[in-house]
Amino acid sequence: MEKPEITASGKTVHRSAELADGLDEYTGEWTTTEVVHLLKRTLFGVKVDDLNYFLGLTMSQAVDQILTPTAAPTTVPLNSYSSNGYTDPTGVAAWDTWINSGIDYVDTNLNGMRADSLKCWLTGNLLNEKRSIHEKLTLFWQNHFAINSASLTNIPSRLWYDYYLILRSNALGNMKQMVKQMTLSPAMLCALNGNTNKKTSPNENYGRELQELYTIGKGLGSHYTEGDVGGATRVLTGHSVDPYFTYFFDVAGHDDQNKSFSNFYGSTIITGRSGAAGASELDDLLNMLFSSPEAAKFICRKLYSFFVYYKIDDSIENNIITPLANVFRNSGYDITAAMSVLLKSEHFYNMAYSSACLIKSPIDFVLGLIHEFQVKMPDLTDNGSSYSAWEIQLGICRELQQELLCQPEVAGWYPYYQGAAYHELWINSVTYTQRNAFTDQMISTGIGGMNMVKLEIDPIAFAQSLPNPGDPNKLISDSLDILYRVPVSTDTITSIKQTILLGGLTTDYYWTDAWNAYTTNPADDVAKGVVFSRLQTFYKYLMNLPEYHLS
Repeated sequence: MEKPEITASGKTVHRSAELADGLDEYTGEWTTTEVVHLLKRTLFGVKVDDLNYFLGLTMSQAVDQILTPTAAPTTVPLNSYSSNGYTDPTGVAAWDTWINSGIDYVDTNLNGMRADSLKCWLTGNLLNEKRSIHEKLTLFWQNHFAINSASLTNIPSRLWYDYYLILRSNALGNMKQMVKQMTLSPAMLCALNGNTNKKTSPNENYGRELQELYTIGKGLGSHYTEGDVGGATRVLTGHSVDPYFTYFFDVAGHDDQNKSFSNFYGSTIITGRSGAAGASELDDLLNMLFSSPEAAKFICRKLYSFFVYYKIDDSIENNIITPLANVFRNSGYDITAAMSVLLKSEHFYNMAYSSACLIKSPIDFVLGLIHEFQVKMPDLTDNGSSYSAWEIQLGICRELQQELLCQPEVAGWYPYYQGAAYHELWINSVTYTQRNAFTDQMISTGIGGMNMVKLEIDPIAFAQSLPNPGDPNKLISDSLDILYRVPVSTDTITSIKQTILLGGLTTDYYWTDAWNAYTTNPADDVAKGVVFSRLQTFYKYLMNLPEYHLS
């Protein structure tokens, strides 16, 4: 079985531990290493305060905290686009919400601007993640039920807001319920042509994706047929939207005859129903789909690939995926139940998987930097500044090929469905250069936006958040604990210390004296300048190394 290979500055480390530990609960050490691993995988970066908080809990308590849902957002997307002479044609004033303005008015230009304001607002929600996996799981489900708002400009942006609320409200809840709500959502009905699926002119788009992408997948155990796609399509006839984009069941458009399915589904026959009762056939269809063992396995494979490791061989399939899928099915498809077993497992904390096996996605990369370096964000009550800050981050993620609500394919962002390549597709000659340009700018001049907003790393403030920044050895090791997931060689650490923190000298007290001189008199610009420039160079160097891109 292939073992992850970790390349650190100056040496290569090969992990040889047995990988398929199974799903027994982890009982090993609970140190910075394990806590950082848990937080890197479930949150967007590791804040020093969060690290200290979770170190004070047991592993089981920490995972329970991580899996605790957070309250629904208390804000809504606002009209951030009425500027430079443009006014909302529906009468929504600047910095009022467009959510309640009605959705019968379709203006592709307006939809695009509203979608952008929605994506900015969503970025703010991700940043405000608390100590819960809730936002990251919502992002996972957004990629599972992928849409591209940029290519669907004829659909009111209000529908994308409602779509997000479905994902977030169910992110830690019941998978089966989420699929039903998503199936009936006007956003999905319009995006995948369910609203045009009538008994006289069936449209197989959603009936196919419901099985291929959302419930059964295309794994080796997936043997549904074209006839099953047709049967699901017939069940789904009649679910539609009215001219105001509100869901309704079109009785006249529903195929009320019996629907037969292949032996993959146990030769199930869904009894056709006439009138309003026809809508309930959807429940029969979902019961059939989720009765297949392959449904639980498919979802568990995706959760595993996203939160643990991207390669699933026979050993992982047999020892991790299959028993985890059994937990998932037996819980009635409770997402929290499955995630709890996975995140508390011996396997999750196995060092062969918990070190350096995933390249950060652009969203993880950008938002993780904001969180880990504790970059100051505008006061949320300042709408203009907040949206400007979110827009900066959204734009960087877009350049790095991961834009919220804009998956390029119905299967999602490329790295999450391109098989063996998986996370490696986030990095290429263009995006790697762009990533380094982003980190260089954040640690040097900062990145400016509208409303006098400027995002920048304060290297002194970050160092001061660490336990003992006056000790160059502790400063380096504590910084690496937060920023890296791979070991760095002793030679590399010595080189960093001597050439950067000690200014080419060899005795530790040169840094300690410089730090003490600054902290004793922070108004001394010369003392501050010495510390600032060395820390700036130090963190710039760390972020320029390949190891910084690993989670």
